[in-house]
Amino acid sequence: MHHVFICGSALRGQPDHKNLQSARFIKETKTRPLYRLHAAENGWHPAIYQVDEGGISIPGEVYELSLEQFQHLVATEPPHMYPADVQLDDGETATAFLYPRELVEKYNWTDISHYGGWAAYKRETVKQAE
Repeated sequence: MHHVFICGSALRGQPDHKNLQSARFIKETKTRPLYRLHAAENGWHPAIYQVDEGGISIPGEVYELSLEQFQHLVATEPPHMYPADVQLDDGETATAFLYPRELVEKYNWTDISHYGGWAAYKRETVKQAE
């Protein structure tokens, strides 16, 4: 079983939640303030990466996935995303899907860390579009 930290489009209430299949919800949590959050591909998906300084805590959810569920999730993630351990604020670790910082910087994708998470960013951008 894998404990996976979800902080983007597979969160509850987000369009890709179905990619988790019947994974068991464990808890809501957030990371330690070691990461930055960007809107990749013009807001199509989040891109997070670890930083040495200037990081934020990213809110999310932890799920327990079987090997088959985890493999399905890996197959449905956008290109370039890769599984890696992240540090949660309670001292635990979980697997998350990170994005290469070099690509974020190459494409100059918008840093959305100040929104307080992917779901908050999506809510705000929908309000602005109305």
